[in-house]
Amino acid sequence: MIRFWLEKVWVQNTVLFALAAIMTYYWGWVFDFGYTFEWSMLYTVNETYQVNLGIEILKGLWVTVKLTAISSIIGLGLGTVLGLSRLSDFKPLRYTATCVIEFFRNTPLLVVLFFFYFAFPRALPDAAREWIFSFQFEFLTAAVAVGMYTSAFMAEVIRAGLQSIPKGILEAAYSSGLTYVQVLRKIILPLAFREIIPPLGSEFLNNMKNTSLAMFVGVADMTWQAQQAEALTFKGFEATTAASVMYLAFSLIISFLLNGVNGKLRTVGNTNRSLPVLFVSAFSWPFSTLSRFLFNPVGRFLRARRRQRAAATYVSARQAALRMAMRRFSQAAILAGKAAFLLLLGSCLYVTIKGLITFDWAAIAREFGNLIVWQFPHEEADPFLGMGGFTLSFIIAVVAIAASFAIGLLVGLGRCSNNRVFRIPSLLYIELIRGNPLIIVIYWVYFLIPVLFNTFFNTVWSASIALTLFTAAYLAEIVRGGIQNIPPGQVEAATASGLSYWQTMRKIILPQALKQMIPPIVGLFIAIFKDTSLVSILGVMELTSVAKAVDNRLMVASMEIWTTTALLYFIPCFLMSKYAASLERRLSPEKVNLKM
Repeated sequence: MIRFWLEKVWVQNTVLFALAAIMTYYWGWVFDFGYTFEWSMLYTVNETYQVNLGIEILKGLWVTVKLTAISSIIGLGLGTVLGLSRLSDFKPLRYTATCVIEFFRNTPLLVVLFFFYFAFPRALPDAAREWIFSFQFEFLTAAVAVGMYTSAFMAEVIRAGLQSIPKGILEAAYSSGLTYVQVLRKIILPLAFREIIPPLGSEFLNNMKNTSLAMFVGVADMTWQAQQAEALTFKGFEATTAASVMYLAFSLIISFLLNGVNGKLRTVGNTNRSLPVLFVSAFSWPFSTLSRFLFNPVGRFLRARRRQRAAATYVSARQAALRMAMRRFSQAAILAGKAAFLLLLGSCLYVTIKGLITFDWAAIAREFGNLIVWQFPHEEADPFLGMGGFTLSFIIAVVAIAASFAIGLLVGLGRCSNNRVFRIPSLLYIELIRGNPLIIVIYWVYFLIPVLFNTFFNTVWSASIALTLFTAAYLAEIVRGGIQNIPPGQVEAATASGLSYWQTMRKIILPQALKQMIPPIVGLFIAIFKDTSLVSILGVMELTSVAKAVDNRLMVASMEIWTTTALLYFIPCFLMSKYAASLERRLSPEKVNLKM
């Protein structure tokens, strides 16, 4: 009976409206928060500090926009170079690109940021250090670190896009007489970027959220301004809400633009009338008009001249000598470029080995135990046996991935449901969490739990709850993808055989979907283990916090401490990523790699 009525759309809409009304009434008029909301702090001048905190948060939004733009340009440019280098036949270049990508993919962004901010300047000469400090060092450090971190993920997306192109297209292009650069510019890259716009868009969104970490090095971005407003007024709920709304709006704008670009580049499907496509078309109209009336005629004229010269039956001795000289110059330039790269690579290896030799290994040996297991003065100071460092990071990651599995499974099933009563709340939860940086989610849990439950949670438990909620949203999308990969005919056959929905899911769909979900779940565990570094914002003494405390105490071993910390994150993440890759190869059909 209930199932019969819930299958009707008007009943689903009525239930959702009633639930929204009940929640609004309860949270708005019945529940006693024990907290005085002061939303006016966001649009009035603070009498104590004589500053409009809402305007300051908007200034932080502008800083976030600039950081996002610069780091995106760095990430896309460097990611394209790294992605092409991964497919190069020149082994030193390919191995170097692989090492760079693996390092950044398996090291937390916060550790990379601290390495560039604390350790890297100490390795420079005094004059060079003073020169870089004369600029906006904090802003540039954040932009470069976030951009280089993003480039590693974009490189893999671009490489996958290049490898998705049929090999016959490359062979046909070479057989038609096109050079490597022409094939790359006119055929391979346009086709590849057309296919990778959706995953590349996800990386742009992640890049925007990653800029929230710039606050750790003193950049006054939106997260920093929200935290500053909380510190000045003790109104963390209002400040975090303002930052969360702005992050969600920024995410929607980026998604809107990327959907427009994707629809405009798509050659199949009737998507040309959608609002994002129309907006992108209107924005790009001046550039396309300029290209059509200025650059295209010039290009056609130059191509016609080249065709006329190529069609000429008579070639003078001077022209033949010139062509031969150009070919030899091109070959010499390629050899010179390879030699220069080998020389640069050798110089980097020499500097690295020399630096390792001069490391203060005694300081590393002395502090290595603290980095692995940080012991608090009193065991009762922390719920996890009084431990910190690498051990606490690993425990928090395991707790988050284990506790989030049930939540992510239920939310993922709700996201796949045709019933709006289950699908819309699941969608709202996923988009709300995925649209905000993890730092904002941590702030939400830290500030909201005392308000809702009238109790104060230990910072470790607050961080674990935040990571659990954050992980569950991403795990729900993995579950949805795994379920949607199962042919719908199996569901129809199970229903026809008399199985209920839960029997179908438990006995047929989920066992097959979980097999496909294992590699991305392992990848999610890697991401969560790296994201434990962000709980240092609450003062949790995990590995990054311990490394920072040790560095502040020693003052002269920044390079040694942060290099060791990066390796402590890198080694387990790298091993897990290799295990995930082996699982993916075992569970996926063989693929033909494209060699550039």
